[in-house]
Amino acid sequence: MYTEDDLQPISALQHLAFCERQWALIYLEGLWAENRLTVEGRHLHEHVHDAGNEAREDVRVTRGLHVRSFRLGLSGIADVVEFRRCARDDGTALAGLPGRWMPFPVEYKRGRPKRDRCDEVQLCAQALCIEEMLGCSVPEGAMFYGATRRRLAVAFSAGLRAHTEALAARVHELVREGRSPPPVYTKACDNCSLVEQCLPKALGAERRSARIYLSRAIAAMVRERQEGPDA
Repeated sequence: MYTEDDLQPISALQHLAFCERQWALIYLEGLWAENRLTVEGRHLHEHVHDAGNEAREDVRVTRGLHVRSFRLGLSGIADVVEFRRCARDDGTALAGLPGRWMPFPVEYKRGRPKRDRCDEVQLCAQALCIEEMLGCSVPEGAMFYGATRRRLAVAFSAGLRAHTEALAARVHELVREGRSPPPVYTKACDNCSLVEQCLPKALGAERRSARIYLSRAIAAMVRERQEGPDA
């Protein structure tokens, strides 16, 4: 179990799943840079949080809900959590309301669904926090993408839960190490707002050159020893 001082942001898991160096630049070195994508994403979250809570017959909608897990050492804000009326043996109780209510987290993103599971990890972490806080199961949630204006259902499978928990453990491991991983250039770097601070092409090339130099120097030393001083 972690303490309040140990808690890391849930959003860190998405950055870590995308790139460990991006995570380190933001959360270890304190670097941040805005681009069009980050600004649009921030405005979307602000709009969602400012919309206020809702109460419908069988649904209660809470926006900007603070969640945390001492087991995983995570905390953050869930964009939207819908509490849906459910069977009496499921869900959780809500103060002042009869019956049982099933939490259903919804995370908002500006773009389109991704090929990787970065977004799903962030949503799953919110669900794991809610489960710990409310003592009930949260089997599924949804991603809402601004580009498509559609929800994408996400089931919190055993595999997704295990992946999310592994990333949470990795975050705390990297925090303890306190070192930024070296850059490795991929096509995804071109859309990263920190590409100018990271310099993956330049620094990556320098590291490759250094490795080549060292490997050649070591090989030369080995040959000299094998051939002897009189060769």
